[in-house]
Amino acid sequence: ETGISRDHTERMLKTFSYPLLKQGNKLCIDASSECKATAIEVPGDISSAAFFIVAATLIPNADVLIKNVGINPTRTGLLDILKHMGAKITVLNHRHYGEEPVADIHVAYAALQGIDIPEEYVPLAIDEFPALFIAAACAQGETRLRGAAELRVKESDRIGVMAEGLTQLGIEVETYEDGIRIVGGKLQGGIIDSHGDLRIAMAFA
Repeated sequence: ETGISRDHTERMLKTFSYPLLKQGNKLCIDASSECKATAIEVPGDISSAAFFIVAATLIPNADVLIKNVGINPTRTGLLDILKHMGAKITVLNHRHYGEEPVADIHVAYAALQGIDIPEEYVPLAIDEFPALFIAAACAQGETRLRGAAELRVKESDRIGVMAEGLTQLGIEVETYEDGIRIVGGKLQGGIIDSHGDLRIAMAFA
């Protein structure tokens, strides 16, 4: 692989006792082995938890505990970015479901600050950026994201569609081919076109 990617498949194969050989950025597998049946537990999806994490961060007096969330290190960029913005997030009760790390996530309201999002977090939060854009819209100051051109080719052009929706709600934005600048402000009512993209609809909800 050319960069960081999710490793759920590799972890699942290991859970089923299927041998893998990882050498740097190369993963080797052959057809000579067999999967062995086992009992599995499936962690809660951090991409789904993201909307509740952001909501709890933004709503005064909120205090939310989300249990049994998968915290695979290839998926936790959302938590790191929000913490950089000043979010009060605590990861509790670390454990594993098979090969997958799991924890409970405690979130309390916090006043967020705009940041320049480090590019190394982009692949670790690629599906959570619609929710993060809402956090940025409610933060003090400006938030900038670059190095995220992949967002243009998701279920929708998530940079363009989120910019369109945020503008509808009174937020100042500037887009780039690979990112966005969001100036925190006060959200107002409006009509949003999700372009059929569930994460756009859930973020604006």
